[in-house]
Amino acid sequence: MGSRQRFRALIAVACAITVFGLYALVTGPDTGNAAPPAGARAPGTGVMEVSPVPDGTGPAPDGAGPAPARTPAPAPAPPEGPEQVAARYFDAWRAGDYPAMALLVADPPADFAVRHRSFDSDLRITSISLTPGAPSQPGAEAAEIPFTGTREVQGMGPWDFASVLRLARRDGAWKVLWSPETLHPSLAGGGSLRIVEVPVPRPAVLTAEGRPFPRDSRAGDYFTGLEGTAEDLELREEPSGRVLLAARAPERPGARTTISRPVQAAAARALDGVEQPAAVVAVDVRTGQVRAVADTLGGKRAFTGLYPPGSTFKTVTAAALLRSGLTPDSPVPCPAAYTLPNGRHFDNDGGTGHGTVPLSMAFALSCNTTFAQQAYERLRGGGLRAEAADRFGFREKPGDLSACRIQEAATADDLGADAIGQHSVLASPLCMAEVAAAVASGTWRPAIKTEQPPAGASAPVPLDEGVAAALRAMMSAVVVRGTAARAGLPPDTAGKTGTAEVQGARSHAWFIGYRGELAFAVFVQHGGSGAATAAPIAARFLRAL
Repeated sequence: MGSRQRFRALIAVACAITVFGLYALVTGPDTGNAAPPAGARAPGTGVMEVSPVPDGTGPAPDGAGPAPARTPAPAPAPPEGPEQVAARYFDAWRAGDYPAMALLVADPPADFAVRHRSFDSDLRITSISLTPGAPSQPGAEAAEIPFTGTREVQGMGPWDFASVLRLARRDGAWKVLWSPETLHPSLAGGGSLRIVEVPVPRPAVLTAEGRPFPRDSRAGDYFTGLEGTAEDLELREEPSGRVLLAARAPERPGARTTISRPVQAAAARALDGVEQPAAVVAVDVRTGQVRAVADTLGGKRAFTGLYPPGSTFKTVTAAALLRSGLTPDSPVPCPAAYTLPNGRHFDNDGGTGHGTVPLSMAFALSCNTTFAQQAYERLRGGGLRAEAADRFGFREKPGDLSACRIQEAATADDLGADAIGQHSVLASPLCMAEVAAAVASGTWRPAIKTEQPPAGASAPVPLDEGVAAALRAMMSAVVVRGTAARAGLPPDTAGKTGTAEVQGARSHAWFIGYRGELAFAVFVQHGGSGAATAAPIAARFLRAL
């Protein structure tokens, strides 16, 4: 072969190598299984291969099933807005999911969950409902959502409130800006909320008006259950003290008594500052119902204690003398001192004599000498004891509240001492209030603590009307120009002072009287002078009504 022919052969080989290399690049390294290009004929055949179309609807390669459909990738979710974040926060709050709430808060405090739990525990919250309002967005980075809520407070009921949920954008996401007032507006600025148990009176017994006894009534020995209380609940804002929710204890009707609340209050306050044991007792003139009993004697001694009544008993002695024939105008001697025939010596208080005076003035000036002498001259033979026992209740009375007694005078000395409320004469303050009421009404009747006299109570005893009228004038003179004239008693008061001697101790102080429909007795154990101690207490009592 010539050189030209060899050159042509080399060119042909080079072309073949180039074509082969291009073919290899197109078909890849798989030399036995690769599919020919689209539109090419399969090796060794005259058939054109067809590739699958992109939507999977064309024919599949040999030996393959239908081509699966391709799903487009989902688009990314848009970021949550403030309303969506707030909705999730409220949902978590309703469920009590405090960790989930904290994840929605920008910089939550370390004790976030503890604060919520303590709030609910301290205020006895059992459930909460929340209702978002219309949002506002002051700026692109801040939002506010007002909301209302109702908390159910155990034992108190529903508690409505309103607040604002504030949000701000932090690192591209919306977050809740939490503060204590988010829980409740009252917590702003360090405020607090607390439930306070407020004791309220719920006594077993009430006054005649259906109200609790007054504070410090000094009647607890006579009526049980005066200090009974219940508890109101108040949910308070501190430090303002404003009450946000209150639950009042249910009313329980107590038993009504005959006690008048204003009269009882006046009696109790009249004893304020009195250092010695004392009592003020008041009864209704017409019915005998007890209207007040203020007692610091203890042991119900205002009703049952027995003390010498001193000159207050001259009211009973005067009634007996009037029945014997004397009148208020009858002249009687009132010397400074008097000695019974072959008997005891009697002195007036202060050793003062007044000469001969009307019986009413001897009564007003409380002349011991007059009453000892007149009793000796007119009431021997049991006249004084009969007057006291039969008409003024000085006897054993098992069915009555009061206690008082007098014995038969064995000697003239005994009679003289009894006439001025000493020796065997003993009485409780209630008994002496009954004496004053008998003068005021004209009928002695036993004091009662019920609407009607109980079975076994003593029957009323009418006084002679002339005797009762004379006693009224004489008791009025005591206040106008007698021993109680300087006590400050209000107008239209009638009464009698008493200073009862006690052997080896200071005298007892007494004042009995009436005004309007109220009769009363004031007693101060070892209080000294009735005019100086007991009568001013009576004045405080009456002026407080």
